[in-house]
Amino acid sequence: MRKFNILIAGAVLTTWGLPLMAQDADDNRRWVSDELTTFVRSGPTDGYRIVGTLTSGEPVTVLDTSGDYSQVVDGDGDRVWVLSRELQDEPSATQRLPELEAQVESLTAELEGINEEWERRVAVMTDTLEAREQRIAELEARNQQLDSQVTDARQSVRGLQARLDTQEEDLLMRYFMYGGGVAGGGLILGLIVPHLPRRRKKSDRWF
Repeated sequence: MRKFNILIAGAVLTTWGLPLMAQDADDNRRWVSDELTTFVRSGPTDGYRIVGTLTSGEPVTVLDTSGDYSQVVDGDGDRVWVLSRELQDEPSATQRLPELEAQVESLTAELEGINEEWERRVAVMTDTLEAREQRIAELEARNQQLDSQVTDARQSVRGLQARLDTQEEDLLMRYFMYGGGVAGGGLILGLIVPHLPRRRKKSDRWF
């Protein structure tokens, strides 16, 4: 029979209270609890002598139960009696440690993958946001440029309209002046013509 072995890792995991795998109720397999000392006896009472110890977390098979004790077969095939309360229906923390470490490693890798994917998505969103901000800046600059051009065009239209109004006034003034000159000239001519001497007609008669 193997001597008692103190397993520090088992005790630590027990303190943490890690979840243990459930077993089938019809299975007679049990595991020695994570106690620092698990003595076994030659019979089912405290009066029987101690014949050895079982390793913490060691799997055993229950053969019989009597009072507070259970008869088990250990890994070496020895039949001994152990307190029933020092047996449990689930694998010990010691047995679960490699599996738990594998799960932790798997979850860590998955978390790293999620983190990388999230960082990639954030980078894509950042690039997209920067591109949109750049496009918005370009559109705002173009809008300001168009506003400036519209303002300049309006000012040019106002200047052309003012010039057109001035030219129309000048043209009307010229029309008035030309019309007035023609009317005045006609009036003067009308006054002068009646006073001009008339030219006598030649006589066709022979003397």
